[in-house]
Formats: sequence, C-alpha cells, structure tokens
Amino acid sequence: MNRQTLLTASVALTAVLLSSCASLENVINAPQVSLRNVQVENIDFRVQTFILAFDVTNPNPFPLPINTIRYGLELDGHHFVSGQAVSAITVPAGSGGAFAISVSMDLLRTSPQLMLIVRDGTRRDIPYSIEGSLGVDIPYAKSVKFENTGSIRLQAATR
Repeated sequence: MNRQTLLTASVALTAVLLSSCASLENVINAPQVSLRNVQVENIDFRVQTFILAFDVTNPNPFPLPINTIRYGLELDGHHFVSGQAVSAITVPAGSGGAFAISVSMDLLRTSPQLMLIVRDGTRRDIPYSIEGSLGVDIPYAKSVKFENTGSIRLQAATR
C-alpha cells in the first residue's frame, strides 16, 4: 500500500468513527425520572437532612449504567435543592430502578416559604418540578437529560 492510499484510508476510517460517535448521542432515549418521595430525615435548628427518592425507567433496549446524577428540584414553585451525586446503578433494559440522594441544608438561611412547605408537606400534596441529567457509563455517550413534574407528600422520619 502506498503512502497516499494509507493516508486516504486513515482519513476515511477516522470519519466513520467520528460519525458513529456523533450519532451515539441520538441512540440513547431519555429515561423517565420521577420523584417518589421526600423524607424528612432530621430537622434541628442548624441543619435539616432530607432523603430524596427517585424512580427511573429505562426505555432503551440495553442496560443504562448511571455514574453521575445532576438534579434541580422545585417544591411548590420554590427552588428546594440542586446538586450532583456520584452513582453506581444500572437500570435494566426496558425496566425500572430507583436511587436515593441525601441532602442537607439550612432552611433558616433559605426561603422562609420553604419552611412552610416542609411543615405543611406531610399534610398535603406538594407539586414538584425536577430537571437534570444522568451521566451514563457508555463510551462516547453524552449525559442524558430528564425533566418531570408531579406531586408528592413529604414523609416524616420513621424512628
């Protein structure tokens, strides 16, 4: 093989590989993520701890290994919490799974309205809105975005 033919073959192979990588992001269908509940784990004067429990449904015909979760959550129209967590879950193909995130915050330094929402949230359904992305452990795949709305009732700690 001469030098020109080898160079042409290398360029063609690179183009094929790049086009297959670019199309990989369109192959992964966005999972459905919903907030199952918010459990009030601990409330004291300085720090409040909540457990956010999520359900995730994988519509893809292959398992979805999730290694990071970026999320933002509003309760009753007010920003409640946002952040990123490391994950090690794999949602089976065409099936569902669950994960939970523990968050700590100081409600006295945030919106006073959030204190009322947390106080009333065990007695009435609270509308929520969630958005974020799941980092998937698939070569060349970008994070998969999700968003959802619904309503939940906060659960007090069971101790």
